[in-house]
Amino acid sequence: MKKISLLFILVTSLWSCNSDDGNTSNEEAMYFPPIGSSTWETKTVASLGWNETQVQPLLDYLELKHTKGFIVLHNGKIVMENYFNGHSATEPWYWASAGKTLTATVTGIAQQEGYLNINDKVSNYLGTGWTSAPLAKENLITNKHLLTMSSGLNDALGDNVSPANLQYVADAGTRWAYHNVYVKLQDVVAASTGQTWNNYFNTKLKTKIGMTGLWATVDGNLSVYNSNTRSMARFGLLALNKGKWENNQIVPESYMQNATTTSQNINLSYGYLWWLNGKSSYHLPQTQFQFSGSIIPTAPSDMYCALGKDDQKIYVIPSRKIVIIRMGDAADGSNMALSDFDEVLWQKINAIIN
Repeated sequence: MKKISLLFILVTSLWSCNSDDGNTSNEEAMYFPPIGSSTWETKTVASLGWNETQVQPLLDYLELKHTKGFIVLHNGKIVMENYFNGHSATEPWYWASAGKTLTATVTGIAQQEGYLNINDKVSNYLGTGWTSAPLAKENLITNKHLLTMSSGLNDALGDNVSPANLQYVADAGTRWAYHNVYVKLQDVVAASTGQTWNNYFNTKLKTKIGMTGLWATVDGNLSVYNSNTRSMARFGLLALNKGKWENNQIVPESYMQNATTTSQNINLSYGYLWWLNGKSSYHLPQTQFQFSGSIIPTAPSDMYCALGKDDQKIYVIPSRKIVIIRMGDAADGSNMALSDFDEVLWQKINAIIN
């Protein structure tokens, strides 16, 4: 009896150490800030064993480089949250092209709900004549080509997405070019769901993770999201957790996996409107040149990013359970997505976290 009792105690002890939803006692469950509340739990740089002496040099650099909002999350909790140059926690700022990932995400939700299929041609939803390409060429363009920047339409004609401005250059799937035509996915979502883009976005994504903010039309063509820095961090956290917010799988995990891995064989560093680090080559906006190496060599190789004009950034690093947000004016000269700022910024981040 004594042996049985000791065995029972041992088994019970082991079970209690490993019963936290599959996590060992040394693993911390991912934290999600409550919906509709300003509460957001924090942890310190010191508690993570990071280098506190390198924090101030990073903050000085961020302020110097025209940053407005900066957040670092670890496993969902805020480690750093700083505002500069007259900005505040409640003040909105534009996401620019970092918001492309919002469109990609909602497209995945609409597909999961059976409204659309990304492999269908766009004209199934918008009708023919949505471009000025010959009909046979227009019919080659699928929703997935818009998600992957491989529509074959002319990227040199600016952001206007009226049919006259969407002109054929190459067959869809044969050419990668950074192009505002992706925004037609918002029309596809609206047409397929029978709802406005705003309404579907708000009900299926925004309110479910507690984001604030709104879409604004810029120059009559660009659909740009604006929010405070924490809302951008909430979205980054959703991405880090593979589309799941607490116990709610908002975006299919398989779709998020596809969205954050190489989506075509031309620009290996591009998913579904996400930029991917650690690949062997990449293309940049406004050029057909292929560059060798990783987009940000100083950053973790498994990182994927939402990148917007003038250095709006969401960095997601699954291996470190880290999300980093940067909002502000251009660090140096105006840029479309990537800039030298990424490289130097990551040198300073590495000095803290490594």
